[in-house]
This record gives sequence, structure tokens and C-alpha cells, in this order.
Amino acid sequence: MIRYSLLDLAPIAEGSTASDAFRHSLDLARKAEAWGYHRFWLAEHHGMPGIASAATAVVIAHVAGGTERIRVGSGGVMLPNHAPLVIAEQFGTLESLFPGRIDLGLGRAPGTDQATAYALRRDLHSSAEQFPQDVQELRRYFGPLQSGQHVKAIPGLGLGVPIWLLGSSTYSAQLAAELGLPFAFASHFAPGLLDEALAIYRRYFRPSEQWPQSYAMAAMNVFGAETDEAGAVLMSSAQQQFLALRRGHPGPLPPPVPTMAGRWSDAERSGVEQALACSAVGSPESLRQAIARFVERTGVDEVMFAGQIYDHQARLRSFEMAAEAVQALS
Repeated sequence: MIRYSLLDLAPIAEGSTASDAFRHSLDLARKAEAWGYHRFWLAEHHGMPGIASAATAVVIAHVAGGTERIRVGSGGVMLPNHAPLVIAEQFGTLESLFPGRIDLGLGRAPGTDQATAYALRRDLHSSAEQFPQDVQELRRYFGPLQSGQHVKAIPGLGLGVPIWLLGSSTYSAQLAAELGLPFAFASHFAPGLLDEALAIYRRYFRPSEQWPQSYAMAAMNVFGAETDEAGAVLMSSAQQQFLALRRGHPGPLPPPVPTMAGRWSDAERSGVEQALACSAVGSPESLRQAIARFVERTGVDEVMFAGQIYDHQARLRSFEMAAEAVQALS
């Protein structure tokens, strides 16, 4: 059976707080562990009224401390926002607290707007260009002590925390292949280059000590309910949130609406539907078929589910249904 994992944005729903989001994330992680999920990842975003996981390493500690077996990590940490040594120390600390359970997924986007990115790191001129060098520097901090090495991550040194490269283009796929790292594609919101990126990653992969073979993961949304119509209503919260972001007015996750008709233009609808094209929506059978098509299309080693759903209980049920759908494919 293919591995299945979960990406959580610690959503702040309208009328709720970040405290509510963190409580719900832990509840979801505990249940995901019971449902057989392999990983539970949290994503770094800044200045987003609907996402509470800005201090990603802190939330990872909260989730890992409240679970027992499931791997917990970042999906991802936006490396250009941070000095590699700081990330090495944070994730070295997490690995020391929760041995064998921590993943470090890295992205090179800012995860925010330009003004907030400047407030985070003060220098926007060379961060993206330095990404390959920063990844390599970070890898060294987790490796064994080298002769003449002066700067060390304590904790971190020698811990071998698994590093993943994340992306929505071919850039990170190519870099992950060159460095012999696992690769995860963000097809849950930017599916356009999914097939090309996976093909490039597999074609150019160079085995490394930690990863003798390529290992690919791709993400998709799930909006599971008892009927297809109910699933479509659940999805409307994510559609509204995505639309608000594209209009430049991000906000908390809104409640679902019976229909999106009249809420967007034809062009906006096309753009949002294209962005969310990798989604499984509706009844258990609809989820099973959609997930099966996605796995067959991508050939990935692991699938990661995401889903911005307003009601916590409905969100729990949707991810439970996704787990049941994967189990039914075996």
C-alpha cells in the first residue's frame, strides 16, 4: 500500500483564534496517527490571517510532543527566510527531543509578501540565488564533524535529520535530483508542472548516502463527505480563501457556501479551479477513484493530503475518508 501523509496549515477559521487552530492541529495529528498516516507536516507562512503556522518549528514541537509514532516535519520551512545554522539548531533540537520522527522539508519561496519577507530577513537581493549553497550548508550541519570545521550546530551535529526539497516548478526537482534528496511537489495548489517535475527528478536523480534511490511525493486536496454535493460545499471554503488571496485580500478561512455562483468572474473561477485541480471531492467512492487516478498518473512513492475545511469535525472526517480510500486501493 502506498504511504499517505497529511499537510496541515493550522487554519484559522472565521470566528476562531490561533489557539483554536493549534488545538485542532494536535487533535488532527493524533487521529491521523491512529488512521495510519505516515507524516504530519506543517507549512511556514507569514502575515496570513488564515494560517497560524508561522513559527513552524514551535508548532512541530507542539504536535510531536502530543503524538507517539507519526513523523512530524515542515512542508516546508522557507530557507531563504533564515540562516541555515538557525534551522539546523531548531531541527537538531526537535530531533533530539523526538528521535527518528522529524523531517525537514525546505522551500525557496518567501511564503509571504515582499514587505513581510524584508521584515523577516532584511536582504532580498541574493537569498533565492543562494538556495543551493544554503541547502548544502544545512546538510553539513547535520553530518559528522569535518576536519577544520569551526561552525557547528549544537544540537544538530551528526543527527542526519532527513532533508526534503519542496517545490511547484522544475527547479527544486532538478536540485533534489542532483543532491540525491527526496522531493515533494506542491500540486495541491500549483499543479501545472507536476508531471514534468517528477520526470526530471527521476531522470536525473543521483544516489546519495542517505537516499540510494529516488523518493517522490506529491500533494492533493481532499474534501470528503457523504455525498459529492456535500463535498463540493466543503470545498467552497478553500475556493473562497484562494480567491481572496488572489485578489490581494487574504483572510481567515470562511465558512462554506451552497454555491460559488456569483462570487467570482469566469476568469477567477478558471484560475482557482486550475490551481485546485488536484483535488478529490465528494463521497467515499469519488475519493477512492480520484486518489487512484492521481497515484496512477504520478507513480509517486507517497501521497500527501491537504484540505482547508472550515468545520473541524468535517475536516477530521474528510482526512479519515482519505485514509480509508488509500487502504481500499491495496
